[in-house]
Amino acid sequence: MISAQVLSTTSLTLGWLAYLPLLLWAISRSSWIELCSDRRRQHLLFGAIFALFALWLVRRDFDTGVSYHFIGMTAVTLLLDWPLAIIAGFIAQLGLLSLGRQDWAALGINGLLIVGLPVLVTETCAILVERAQPRNLFIYIFSGFFAAALSALLCLTAALGLLWVDGLFAMPEWLTDFVGYLWLMMFPEAFINGMVISALVVFCPEWLETFNRTRYLQAPWKDDER
Repeated sequence: MISAQVLSTTSLTLGWLAYLPLLLWAISRSSWIELCSDRRRQHLLFGAIFALFALWLVRRDFDTGVSYHFIGMTAVTLLLDWPLAIIAGFIAQLGLLSLGRQDWAALGINGLLIVGLPVLVTETCAILVERAQPRNLFIYIFSGFFAAALSALLCLTAALGLLWVDGLFAMPEWLTDFVGYLWLMMFPEAFINGMVISALVVFCPEWLETFNRTRYLQAPWKDDER
């Protein structure tokens, strides 16, 4: 997460101009009638919002104006599907804003980095897996691990690239060694999201909006008629 003090006015404005259409698109694509009539789905949405809010509160704030925390959007996207995931991420951001843990001006940029980008990566991986139509349950679970790790990698590199372009952030001298630290950030992100997805697949597969129970959990085929 990035504070407004290390971002230029142009970046802040462009961030809002890109984030607002994404929010409106997510709102228009959400099934509000189904959400209002399904109490279980409402509980999942509110639970995802609270989980993201709590996860983003556990973070390391640096004096330079940046913060590091886990993202968690991969599991939320696979749980709710992308429109509600974007809305859940936005509401969780508003919670941070109410506590003074985020800048209003930088909400657009941070929304694109920690909400929009992970949702895009996860949804792309989910579509590719669904097109392949695998019957192996572990492929779905591994796609969650992979999407979370890739999301962390892209978010970190995109944030560093943005800070480098704006030129208001003093880049650390150890930037050339940053590749080694990426693994320390990618693996925990993949582990947390993958663990949540694995638990949901085993205990509550009906909660996962993107999980095809008919294909993954069908009984093994046996040639008993021979």
